[in-house]
Amino acid sequence: MESTKTVGRKAVIFAVAFMALALAGCRDTEKNAEAVKGGAGLQAGGQPEAETVNTGWEPQPELAGRPEAEPETESHPATGSQQGQDIGGTEPEEGETLPGQPDGPVKAAEKKTPPEGWELTLASEDWGLSFTEPGTAPKGNATAKDLAWYDGYYVGDGSEKVIYLTFDCGYENGNTEPILDALKKHNVKATFFVVGHFLETAPDFVKRMVQEGHAVGNHTYHHPDMASISDKGDFQKEMDGVADLFREITGEELSPYYRPPQGKCNVHNLQMAQEMGYYTIFWSLAYVDWDQDRQPGHGEAFDKLTTRVHPGAVVLLHNTSSTNGEILDELLTKWEGMGYTFKPLSELVAGG
Repeated sequence: MESTKTVGRKAVIFAVAFMALALAGCRDTEKNAEAVKGGAGLQAGGQPEAETVNTGWEPQPELAGRPEAEPETESHPATGSQQGQDIGGTEPEEGETLPGQPDGPVKAAEKKTPPEGWELTLASEDWGLSFTEPGTAPKGNATAKDLAWYDGYYVGDGSEKVIYLTFDCGYENGNTEPILDALKKHNVKATFFVVGHFLETAPDFVKRMVQEGHAVGNHTYHHPDMASISDKGDFQKEMDGVADLFREITGEELSPYYRPPQGKCNVHNLQMAQEMGYYTIFWSLAYVDWDQDRQPGHGEAFDKLTTRVHPGAVVLLHNTSSTNGEILDELLTKWEGMGYTFKPLSELVAGG
């Protein structure tokens, strides 16, 4: 029979072992929690430090996740068809306008062949602009000519006083309606780049955009740092999530325009988007309008948007900006008074 002292020792040893196992379990739980926090589909950090570096960033609310199942077919938003699936109708002819692409013409996915030995070099994975003189187009991370090999665009050719107006839509906070009202008043057709959260929470505005002749483009489902995504399957999930939900809401196909969240992009991203049938659309004019706690005043907004506007400008504004909602009607009038007209992105990419 064991002595009291021996029994006591065994009890102490058992208690110590149990505490060690519990502590290890807690540490594993903490590691798993950290892995979830950094998982795919959550908003990436990376707020721009300077306006000329990147003014396309906007904070995103937490997004509901779409199903993670692998897509059964490969979507082609540029043609409104899917591989391996007959959706009826006939193959679109060059220049034909299809539902969901109010600004046509349709362009099938096509890989361009750059000159032998040539490679695209981006100065940075963060889209940035360098302004020189008022009224002239800024320089970007790459030239317009070089980006065009990958169906990438940030500015027109500058031969006409034309503006290509675009909006990034992260969420709805009451400013989309006055923006749409101003566009309708001036008969201006814009392109709205939407994320999953906006599609989920503001389907009526999405329907109105289509009904009033605007194009709706892809801003990815969860708004991640796409430059960090190298796997084509993961890249396509972000893109298809938007295209699929847009189709559910409108019954139509998404327009074939893609804007990388925060302007973060690399050559591989450009290639993958091109292979999926998308044009990658950057911008040549924007200002810090996305910060809800630091909205620019009327004077500041007008100064930046009228002195920096230039022929062929691709203008990026945010639907979440109360300033944009308040000034857009007056701003469109001002630009028109300066001799500018407005064209859809289809006319920008048609020259590429």
